[in-house]
Amino acid sequence: MPLPITSRTWLWLFLAALGLAFLLGLGAWGPLESSEARYAEIGREMLTGQDWLHPRLLGIQHFHKPPLTYWLTAAGLGLFGETALGVRVLPVLAVLLQVLLVYGLGLLFFAQDRARALAAAVVYGTLPVVLISALNVTTDAYLATLELAAAYGILRYYHGGGARWLYLFWLGLGLAFLTKGPVGFVLPLMAVVGFYFRQGQARRPFTWHHAVGIGLFLLVGLSWYLYLMAENPAFLRYFLFEHTVERFANAATFNRAKPWWFYLVLAPATSLPWSVALMTQAVRTRWAEVPQPWRNVLLFWVVLPLVFFSISKSKLLLYVLPVFPGVALLTVYYLGRLTDGALHRWYVGFLAFWGLLLAALCLVPVLSAVGWVPLEAGPLTAGAAAAGIALLVLLLMFWDEIRVAPRLLVGAGLFTVALLVAAKPLLHQNELTFNGSRPLAEFLQENQLTNRQILVYNELLPSLAFELGHVPVSLYDGNQSLSRETQFEANDTWQRQLINLQNPQQEPYLGSLLVQRPVLLVKGEMRPERRWMLRYFRQQQKLGKWTVWW
Repeated sequence: MPLPITSRTWLWLFLAALGLAFLLGLGAWGPLESSEARYAEIGREMLTGQDWLHPRLLGIQHFHKPPLTYWLTAAGLGLFGETALGVRVLPVLAVLLQVLLVYGLGLLFFAQDRARALAAAVVYGTLPVVLISALNVTTDAYLATLELAAAYGILRYYHGGGARWLYLFWLGLGLAFLTKGPVGFVLPLMAVVGFYFRQGQARRPFTWHHAVGIGLFLLVGLSWYLYLMAENPAFLRYFLFEHTVERFANAATFNRAKPWWFYLVLAPATSLPWSVALMTQAVRTRWAEVPQPWRNVLLFWVVLPLVFFSISKSKLLLYVLPVFPGVALLTVYYLGRLTDGALHRWYVGFLAFWGLLLAALCLVPVLSAVGWVPLEAGPLTAGAAAAGIALLVLLLMFWDEIRVAPRLLVGAGLFTVALLVAAKPLLHQNELTFNGSRPLAEFLQENQLTNRQILVYNELLPSLAFELGHVPVSLYDGNQSLSRETQFEANDTWQRQLINLQNPQQEPYLGSLLVQRPVLLVKGEMRPERRWMLRYFRQQQKLGKWTVWW
């Protein structure tokens, strides 16, 4: 290390720098559609309505996910205010905790070698997919944290730890189940199988701590499900079939169909440049030379989960977030086998790659000004990227540290901080392009239109509800995202928030709204047979893909 301080101190410095880069300007743009806005608005409605057991989205009960993410989102809004910052703070802290847990796993896998454990933590914390998970609020950041905690707990227990680590395993497993259901078992189960497979490990005896741990899992993981099923037996089929079997087997269920090779391309692409080094060195290394523990990490932490999620018909990038701790550990293992000369070549290549990416960010304002890039960009983006390039050049030219690994890790940290700082202004200046609604809300506020009823044509727009602090009326006209599940509603009052334009029986209510001088938001074009509604409006304003009528 460049200074005579411990690896643990370098870990805390890295976490502080990464945390500061995350938090700087974290609320500069509003929640983005569709996932982040959905979680933000459900958390806001939960906090406002004080109903912690029945999540609601735009006034209608929404049981697509268990409630832990909604609870945490509501807690963030309660602690830090009902703003985008309040939505994102806790996921950022969850990702920082993931980095710390990867360090702990590194200590176990690298036989208490703190330098390599630090390297694994830095590699994990600089993976692009991990950065995305922190800034795009979904269940996945929390799920990955809880799965990592459970995996660390059971492995620490297997390495001679006390019963408290066994309780961490069962508690983490229960909370993961309360976050996303059965998929929360994937990483902890793979960690257990990987520990025993062909390693001749002595099995630790079953004790009363195991029984208490199982009881803890059942209490934490199943309590919400059992409460709802006691309230309405129809929830049993809903959870077991529609949100487990159907989500896995039927691509049309939630409109998330992707080809079978989706993760095989996206997982390496979103872990560049580390994935290139990992795959190259794995191919170059004879399988017989790889110790069994590392074979098991490759098979059970990375390959089998990727196969499992690839078989699933429902695919989103962050679903495979739990495989990336294994990617980080394996990257450090394979690079750690290299001589300093071979590692130096990777070091120069990585710096060149990071420098080119930052140089591209420097050019975005220029390319935007001449119309070659469909984004708005200001000097802050170029300035942060240029500062990152300067630091990488100084690192390459003037740091005379003999060992290559410390320079590589510091370079990764510098690039990541520069990238995060440069990306925030881009997100702020292009909210409409990235499916945010804050500019729409600001326009309504500036023109004193927020006291009118807001109608949204054929779009599910929870981001606008979050920004305004109240639920608009959605006008359904064929968009499947507005086909809400209303079978658990106690009455028909939900129809005040969702009007089916294809149902003639709802025309009187729509007419009563139109005569009250509402505001109508339309993305793109209305169907010709609906344009009769526009005669109720005198003014219009184009904002990106949206038209505001009032």
